[in-house]
Amino acid sequence: MDTLIATSEDLAGDQSVISRAEALRPAVAAASSEIERGRRLPRALLDKLHEAGLFRLLLPRSSKGIETDPLTFFHVIETIARADASTAWCLSQAGGCAMSAAYLDLPVANAIFGSDPRAVLAWGPGPKVKAIECEGGYKVTGVWAFASGGRHATWLGAHCPIFKADGSPKRDVAGVQQERTMLVRTEDVQWTDIWNTVGLRGTASDQFALNDFFVRSDHSITREFDQECREAGPLYRMGSGTCYQVGFSGVACGIARGALDCFVDVARNKVPRGDRSPLRDNAVVQSNLAQAEVNLRAARGFVLQSMADVWKDLCAGATITVKQRITVRMAATHAIHKAREAVDFAYNAAGTTAIFDNHPLERRFRDIHTVTQQLQGRLSHFETVGAWLMGVDADLTFV
Repeated sequence: MDTLIATSEDLAGDQSVISRAEALRPAVAAASSEIERGRRLPRALLDKLHEAGLFRLLLPRSSKGIETDPLTFFHVIETIARADASTAWCLSQAGGCAMSAAYLDLPVANAIFGSDPRAVLAWGPGPKVKAIECEGGYKVTGVWAFASGGRHATWLGAHCPIFKADGSPKRDVAGVQQERTMLVRTEDVQWTDIWNTVGLRGTASDQFALNDFFVRSDHSITREFDQECREAGPLYRMGSGTCYQVGFSGVACGIARGALDCFVDVARNKVPRGDRSPLRDNAVVQSNLAQAEVNLRAARGFVLQSMADVWKDLCAGATITVKQRITVRMAATHAIHKAREAVDFAYNAAGTTAIFDNHPLERRFRDIHTVTQQLQGRLSHFETVGAWLMGVDADLTFV
């Protein structure tokens, strides 16, 4: 198939949804200090986010979701991240998780999401967990962590390898052990507060546990978008993994955009010690700012253009290809690291102004360096992309 070139209209996304996010940005910014102190999204802000429908961006329309396109999703997440990265991170995580409704029987999806306008699903990995088959479902035991947004979620996903009743692994036709994600109510888990971190403090990505807990079969899903998917829309022919890449690169770009804007304000007024003119008059600073701006815009544009090309194919009835997934993967990881470079420039060039608690550059510096430590920011993704481009066997788990 020939490459489809996206127009500026394609890249713009759904302006009505984006406008809702923009209208909320001042409220998010005003709550940022409270988010840092409390390591939670405050109730008043959650009310506003729910009223705007921002937790339902990728939820199917059949379950009263918005079912927007990935370009709009990027713009919304980026807009919120300009004000507060933790809030944007929670929205991005919840968006990908909400795509689970496409894999559930419609009555179950509606019971979880459709009947509750404040429904939020969160999940995280668990290395030593299991689900044992039993009559009508599974008995689930384990501990899961990094459940971003879990403290204000209504449901949690516990991803498990499946075991038969006799304790032996249940395998597919290829001999690989089967895995499923079990959906449980938040009140049914035991929480442990572990989220004392450098950045993204407000995501409350804590740890939860279950012990021999029964989960009905129809409350479990596979996250593979080409299996068990009930929804026919283009969004659900690409899978949540790609949406996570787009969303979390949006978080990074929003952090960087906020940092560069903040730096310009600092540079206009700050006269460094020993100098006679404002920081903005320094030729090195001027050049470095321009390069940071170019690199951020170019990396952001690569994400949007790549995703717009994929979206056109999906809307024409196609399913996302490995080649397209590779392109989005490299674009998203590249954007995260170019965003980090932009924030590093702003932080370093601002000097001691940026080192104090609660200064916008100090917070953004911590947040972006927490983003790059997360799965989406792994530099090893470039190894995967490079191996695939050269025809070498590559692990495509996170592509």
